Amino acid sequence: MPYRAYTPDKAYKEGASYEHLRVYQQAVVLYDLTVEFCRQYLNDSGRGMPTRRTIDQMVQAARSGKQNIVEGSLGKSLKSNIKLTSVARASFGELLEDYRDFLRTHNLPLWEKHDPRVLRMRARKDHILPANIPQMLRWADTPEKFSNLCVTLLSMETYLLDHLIASLEKKFIQEGGYTENLFRKRLAEKRT
Repeated sequence: MPYRAYTPDKAYKEGASYEHLRVYQQAVVLYDLTVEFCRQYLNDSGRGMPTRRTIDQMVQAARSGKQNIVEGSLGKSLKSNIKLTSVARASFGELLEDYRDFLRTHNLPLWEKHDPRVLRMRARKDHILPANIPQMLRWADTPEKFSNLCVTLLSMETYLLDHLIASLEKKFIQEGGYTENLFRKRLAEKRT
């Protein structure tokens, strides 16, 4: 399946698939990276951390973000899509905080958004594809790099989701919702 950048105007045209959306493809990457991060860095229960609960919550937040994008885009109701996309945004916001907590509690630096490493990651946004996960994992060979990679990707993802939500809200205002449009069709049918 070819990768396409997210564009609000084209994202939800009739027949468009969520699988082609950058916001979804990046969500898949974040889910897979989170599972691997937890496997590598949170499975050592000897550190006195509540690792099992942390692992479960991080993986669930990543999964929730990805799955709510899917569920929202598959429904007929624009209102429901907005709500579920907002849930995805909240889940990824929670996950972002988990990675920041990891860096803080392990005395690792959180790279600022103007750090050259972050700028390089942001510049390669078209390479954030599930197929490139092995390459990302080779680069993110320390807890500091791995966490900051995920923080950067999550910041990008929440930005995209904010724009998607705004686009969906604009469409709802301009075109109305599913129930509202059905009611209009019903009235038109009665008049004929």
